[in-house]
Amino acid sequence: MSARDELTTTSDAAAPVDPAVPADPAARAELATPNGNAAPDNAREVARARRGLSHRFWLAAAVYLSLVVVAWCALAPILWAVSASLKSDGEITDPTPLPAHPRWSNYSEVFELIPLGRMLLNTVLYATCVTAGQVFFCSLAGYAFARLRFPGRETLFLGYLATLMVPLTVTVIPQFLLMRAFGWMDTPWAMIVPGLFGSAFGTYLMRQFFATLPAELEEAAILDGCTTWQLYWRVLLPHARPAVMVLAVLTWITVWNDFLWPLIMIQRDEYATATLGLVRLQGQYNTDWPLLMAASVIILIPLLVLYAFAQRAFVRGIAMSGLGGR
Repeated sequence: MSARDELTTTSDAAAPVDPAVPADPAARAELATPNGNAAPDNAREVARARRGLSHRFWLAAAVYLSLVVVAWCALAPILWAVSASLKSDGEITDPTPLPAHPRWSNYSEVFELIPLGRMLLNTVLYATCVTAGQVFFCSLAGYAFARLRFPGRETLFLGYLATLMVPLTVTVIPQFLLMRAFGWMDTPWAMIVPGLFGSAFGTYLMRQFFATLPAELEEAAILDGCTTWQLYWRVLLPHARPAVMVLAVLTWITVWNDFLWPLIMIQRDEYATATLGLVRLQGQYNTDWPLLMAASVIILIPLLVLYAFAQRAFVRGIAMSGLGGR
């Protein structure tokens, strides 16, 4: 035996032997992979994870694609109106997004043809008054239906809520007769008073929010000596700011966009609203569409500014009042 073989034999004999590790190489490989199935199981888990990742990716892509389509459907008319407001009458049907020579003078011509500034101020006045009345009276009614106990409360609330199913056109003629009987035809009172004293939707919205507030707030206020009015005004109403913001924004937009009621009630430009100004720009046989689009963009700007400032509170109020589907 050579010196190298003797050294190897001596080293093998000196090395400690672990009784837990079998000497057979095949048994040692089986021990490294318990049950002999670890490697295939790992491969299946990796494949399953990849399939799940791919599924989530395509699902997210489909959701975002749907959102893009919906957003485009909402923004396309606005973008087209802005584009058309900068064109001449002969370019209105041109599919180009922007004309070669934008006509910014269309916006100034609108104020020369109709008193649009006065109409905008009238609309702001009507919307502010109606919104304030809606917030106050709807919050009062919502507080009563949510926190006060009186006989027939649920029946009265359901009956009031059922008025939501009555179409607006059904109540137009009775309201018209009332306004004529009061002598309010063609006056600002006809635009403010009918919508001042609340609505079924606003009452429902405020009731749902007041019902979510903890009873401990009310009990602590009563122990401190608060009256029913103080409990509403100083304790619960400040906590209902998200719902108040939702109601205020929705009411403002509704009054701002209202067309049928001003068309029936108002004849003079002195009390006309912005939506009636759009009608004044439409001729019987011909319409200057670029000027009409310019007026539409001007009327749209206050709504965009309002929503930009109230967006966070509006979304939060929708989520907390139960209107978001939760």
